[in-house]
Amino acid sequence: METVISKMKSGMLKAIIVFLTSSVVFGAPPAELTIARDHQDLASLNGLIEQYQQASKSNPQCTDCLYKLALADSFAAEVSMELRDKRKSEAFAEAGMDAAQKLTTSNANNAEYHRLLGELCGQVIPANPIFGALKYGQCARDEIDKAIQLDGKLALAYVSRGVGNYYLPSSMGGGVDIALKDFDKALELNPKLSEAYLWKGVTLRKANRNSEARQALQKALEINPQRMWTKQQLDKTPAS
Repeated sequence: METVISKMKSGMLKAIIVFLTSSVVFGAPPAELTIARDHQDLASLNGLIEQYQQASKSNPQCTDCLYKLALADSFAAEVSMELRDKRKSEAFAEAGMDAAQKLTTSNANNAEYHRLLGELCGQVIPANPIFGALKYGQCARDEIDKAIQLDGKLALAYVSRGVGNYYLPSSMGGGVDIALKDFDKALELNPKLSEAYLWKGVTLRKANRNSEARQALQKALEINPQRMWTKQQLDKTPAS
């Protein structure tokens, strides 16, 4: 009887550990990161990156630290692009790849790790479309496809792929129509994903479908009213 109880306790402990270690990865991003990203606060993001770097150095086995570091670099790259600093965006994205690659090496079956690495590879490309696509395009495609293969219900992976297709010319297999399909798939999986509505709106505007673009951006802002870039995109989208 004691052996059975001991095994049950051991199994419960393992389940709790799995839950705790996966909750950071598959749940919402840390609040401090989201707030800094939403307010385009690059200084705070820089401070958080330094904090996560130090935590990773102090505890090299801390996958949570590595994940936060890679995510912070991705958010900083995103904000830098929003602020029209392509070179800084490129630098943040490249810096985040090291942590993301360590994550995929440590757990090759984690869909979110692959999505994040693919997104970081893709974030390098807008700064230098030709060279960046040649150097990192395959990484972006392969890693995000791997994420979807591992978890077909990971809505954010379709957003990441859609953003890549938004920037990728139709002659190279991308374009607005393919991007819109990715965003619609993400929304099918998660109707409250503001990122999908945001990028759907940006893409619809690129296709000169301004009325639909405004509807999508308004929905994104309804879900996340703190996102400054959504407000900026809505303001620059014609009413007709």
